[in-house]
Amino acid sequence: MLAFVLLLCSVGCDAPIGNGEGETGGTGNGAEEGADAQTSADTAPDYAEDVSEMFTERDGDATYDGADVRIDLLGDTATATSDAVRIDGARVTVTAEATYYVTGTLNSGQIIVDAPENAKVRIILDGVTVTSGTSAALYVRECDKLFVTLAENSENILASGSTFTPIDENDVDAAVFSKSDLTLNGTGSLFVSSPAGHGIVCKDDLVFTGGSYQIAAASHGIDANDSVRIRDVQLSVTAGKDALRAENNDDASLGFVYIASGTFDLSAAGDGVSAGAHLQIENGAFTVTAGGGAANAGGFGSSSASADTSAKALKGQTGVRIANGTFTLDSADDAVHSNGSVTVSGGVFAVSTGDDGFHADETLTVSGGEFDIIKSYEGLEGLHVAITGGKIRLIARDDGVNAAGGKDGSGMGGRGDDAFGGMRPRAGGMPGGAPGGSSSSGSIVISGGTLYIEASGDGIDANGTLEITGGQTVVCGPTQGDTATLDYDGSATISGGTFIGTGASGMAQTFSNSAQGVISVRLSGGGAGTEITLKDADGKVLITHTPALSFSVVILSCPEMVSGEPYTVTVGENAGTFTAK
Repeated sequence: MLAFVLLLCSVGCDAPIGNGEGETGGTGNGAEEGADAQTSADTAPDYAEDVSEMFTERDGDATYDGADVRIDLLGDTATATSDAVRIDGARVTVTAEATYYVTGTLNSGQIIVDAPENAKVRIILDGVTVTSGTSAALYVRECDKLFVTLAENSENILASGSTFTPIDENDVDAAVFSKSDLTLNGTGSLFVSSPAGHGIVCKDDLVFTGGSYQIAAASHGIDANDSVRIRDVQLSVTAGKDALRAENNDDASLGFVYIASGTFDLSAAGDGVSAGAHLQIENGAFTVTAGGGAANAGGFGSSSASADTSAKALKGQTGVRIANGTFTLDSADDAVHSNGSVTVSGGVFAVSTGDDGFHADETLTVSGGEFDIIKSYEGLEGLHVAITGGKIRLIARDDGVNAAGGKDGSGMGGRGDDAFGGMRPRAGGMPGGAPGGSSSSGSIVISGGTLYIEASGDGIDANGTLEITGGQTVVCGPTQGDTATLDYDGSATISGGTFIGTGASGMAQTFSNSAQGVISVRLSGGGAGTEITLKDADGKVLITHTPALSFSVVILSCPEMVSGEPYTVTVGENAGTFTAK
């Protein structure tokens, strides 16, 4: 027969714990701290780009009724219908603003754009193959902007070779290399091959507004200085470094990635998508493998790659915003990462990661979407975590939801107090405290959505405060060790929503000061698959739940529960009646 014991409320690691049944711990200011936490969690940055400013009308114009100049590529030479085209063997240079229609093949050749700095040049590729053994197949030396249109149903190839030999003062290191703004559009396809360098490099703004692209590169697949802007494409990239990258070391407002729509299949030894500034995704279908995937992760959340290699699926250094889309992310490092804040308002996510599922050094906000984080070190992590909506299911080797931010000491120690009264000494006889590296300024606010957590570490670890005001939260685990279903340093309050928590009892905490009734009990042991039922005094079933893991603590709360009222908890065939706190 199971033995039930009321689990007393407790607060931070060093707070005294009550010993009498019905006695409540807490600082008495949990509601006030919760309000502060809500404010902190709602401070995501406002850097969203306006779609109307991302693409010009000409960026999306792939129509053509003819061309000013026709260029026929003839293997080791070419012909043209205008003297605006210079032909030197297999090197073809366009020198004026015009529309150029190009077809044919160049072996060991090159197309160069070298026009006035205010010229807008358009090249239509219709069944073009250009290979260059020593430089870029397409090299934009100078113009205001180049538009490359892939003709309808055309198949085109631009390929560099095994070496890059300078032909001028520029360090050309890609199959497609542009010093100017570059837009690619159309309804045809383009294969870019760069076995010794990058696939496509743009030193300005790089825009895709149509077409199908397959890029294979030894280094970065796509690399732009100021921005990468994408709409309505099919993009497949295999890269020895990052698949898609934008970075500007001189202007912090540049180096961003904006994706409006498209289909993306990205495989990278480094990051899948990396923005030196912010990453904004409106929609699209993404399959991303970074750093060999979660199977390539090292111990305790660190990638097995070298310390200076980033292997994240989606990364925006200053911020990430995701509005919608479908995402299959498999990464050795974080799946979604920012050194700033991350905001997710929609989308469907299937995530496997060797480190965090979603990580923000500052604020992580989830207001919508469906999340299946099937493998992670920690599922959701930020200094402040705000969950206002969405459907989240996560499995974590350490903490499920962690309010810490940056690199913390989670999983490297544990709490030192006994939640059932008194202090429990650590090895060596010293009293416990907060693990090194954790922050007590963090916050977790759950006000909506559904959240299921299966964790081997702390289910919810608020290195600061926890506030639940709505939604449904289920925590399953941990089953043993120096971890707990709930772990917090300041206060943990619940004033709305449903909470169901099960796990180990060694370091157990429950809510500290709550407007909604809470039942917290310790028992001698409940096996995985044992049903838990909560009934009120009239016999009405308020909660029914069957944990997937074994447990010795049960924490229950729902809007129908009132402090001071009796409730019956049944675990398997055993029952006990307790007064809600």
